[in-house]
Amino acid sequence: MPLSRIITIVVGLSFIFGLMLWLISALSRLYSEIAWTSPFLANFLVFILIVLLICFIAIFIYYLGILPNGKTTTKGKRRRILPALPAEKNEIASKTIEAVKKQVAQIQDEVTQKALLVKSQQIEKNLTTGILKVAVFGTGSAGKTSLVNSLMGEMVGSVNASMGTTTEGVTHSLKLPQGHREILITDTPGILEMGAKGEIREQLARQLATEADLLLFVCDNDLRASEFTPLEALASIGKRSLLILNKIDLYSEEEQEIILTNLKERVKNFIAPVDVLKACANPQPVQFSEDEMIQPEVEITAVIKRLAAICRAEGDDLLADNILLQSQRLGEEARKLISQQRGREADKIIVRYQWIGAGVIACTPLPVLDMLATAAVNAQMVVEIGQVYGCELNSDTGKDLAVSLGKTLVSLGVVKGAVELIAKALQFTAATYVVGKVIQGISAAYLTRIAGKSFVEYFRQDQDWGDGGITEVVQRQFKLSRKDEFIKGFVQDAITKVIEPIKDTLDNNFNEQIEESNEIYFDESDDWGSNDKSKDYWY
Repeated sequence: MPLSRIITIVVGLSFIFGLMLWLISALSRLYSEIAWTSPFLANFLVFILIVLLICFIAIFIYYLGILPNGKTTTKGKRRRILPALPAEKNEIASKTIEAVKKQVAQIQDEVTQKALLVKSQQIEKNLTTGILKVAVFGTGSAGKTSLVNSLMGEMVGSVNASMGTTTEGVTHSLKLPQGHREILITDTPGILEMGAKGEIREQLARQLATEADLLLFVCDNDLRASEFTPLEALASIGKRSLLILNKIDLYSEEEQEIILTNLKERVKNFIAPVDVLKACANPQPVQFSEDEMIQPEVEITAVIKRLAAICRAEGDDLLADNILLQSQRLGEEARKLISQQRGREADKIIVRYQWIGAGVIACTPLPVLDMLATAAVNAQMVVEIGQVYGCELNSDTGKDLAVSLGKTLVSLGVVKGAVELIAKALQFTAATYVVGKVIQGISAAYLTRIAGKSFVEYFRQDQDWGDGGITEVVQRQFKLSRKDEFIKGFVQDAITKVIEPIKDTLDNNFNEQIEESNEIYFDESDDWGSNDKSKDYWY
């Protein structure tokens, strides 16, 4: 309490005490004088004065913020009622799980859909059972297994059989006395091991640590950079962690304090100093004399007390936070799969319409019809891509978008660049007959692809071109489409889908004319006669 308030209280109480003495004396005299004439009036007057005095004292106390129930408030402020955080978090987590289920239902791959659905059901089960999962994480040489075994032996409570293997993570189930909560403690595989198998075990360890409600990170010295990085990464996603310095029997008291101080300083941004502890889970025997070895006692009391305190005080919050985290991560995975699924469907639409556009341009004799045909093709493509991303557009809107993007392609010089790029690429192909219309058709297909990819990005961002606008999106897609490997594959597809069919059509027409000429010749007794179509054809 501030000094000014203390002084105000002392002065106020002194004033009230003096006033009370004066009032008592004055009231006594007044009562004596009135009582001679009217005892009832004297008693009523005294009662009124006492009530007014009590009201004055109550107002003074309320002004200073001293309430009868022991709680304080300040002038002009109301006492804030804190919400029930765990209940709110559980409600948010439940809503998030329901949203994830709706996303999973959109996935077409039945195997993937089933796997994600099982994960969502497991998260929902954790929300209802209230089981707290603790993961012991760290290098294989830090003594993780020894710490887990010591915790199982020292903690008073029912311990069930372990589940899993050393390479998969060994999980023990126990229930703290008076804890009213089951705890699963998992000894994860060691990190930073050599070889391909070591990398696989580390990935599993990180996954188990990410899925746990509480993390016990075990080290046997000051943290190396390779240990600090995964610990910081787990903290960055909101993982509650305890940092435990194990094997303290290898250090003197002074060395222990130095290491602990360094650890607290390094992790102060994401782990509180009270959560940095020391332990000796498997002390080494000490040579006491030539014939006697002393086995020091296990020192994990501080870890047990802190773990029990966190489970009792923060168990609901930890469980709700982790369920919310897991459901959000599952939602992100589902959204990623849906995005990939939509991308594949949009690609099929783009490929179909780019070759439709190429065929229309190659077969249309008039330039004006070229423009009209391309606008119609792109407009329908926009409508279908929008449907893939859940955006219902009519043909007029699709046409407006197609025309707007077409103007952007022209203004940026993309049209001219595309024609030059395609013409140059076709010079090095195996095509023996390439007319101007064919180049225009293939160029139109190339531009249709750029337009389609641009619209995919537009719909992915909820019908928004982004901060850079339509210009930046088109330029980025044109840059991606200029890569040599893409151009080679695109031109090869163009030869198959556009050039070769046109060549086949021309060859068939030629053969038909030859056959027709031969028929006329033989019909006229080996004389070409006046209907010399073969001559017309060759000349």
